[in-house]
Amino acid sequence: MPLSAINATTALSGVMGSSATTATQRTDGSGFGTALSGAVDNLQQLQGTSNTLAIQAVTGDLGDIHTATIAATRAQVTMELVAAVRNKGVDAFNEIMRMQA
Repeated sequence: MPLSAINATTALSGVMGSSATTATQRTDGSGFGTALSGAVDNLQQLQGTSNTLAIQAVTGDLGDIHTATIAATRAQVTMELVAAVRNKGVDAFNEIMRMQA
């Protein structure tokens, strides 16, 4: 897959944009779950592309090593972003559970 097809800003496209307005209208939390699921799916795609390019680099089939390096960096940064969002969600859940009823 060409590197131009990878867009780091789409990692959490479900969290931002049009589904953010629908998520605020729901009270069951399914909007956040859908957004997070979409982000994880995109992360898997970025990691798959990174792995494919890394294999091509090792076997000598890749003409430009910068492509593999950029893809690996995008996958790493996206992984850190998804993990940070997940951690904040878990922290928020724990804080809600600690509240007195």
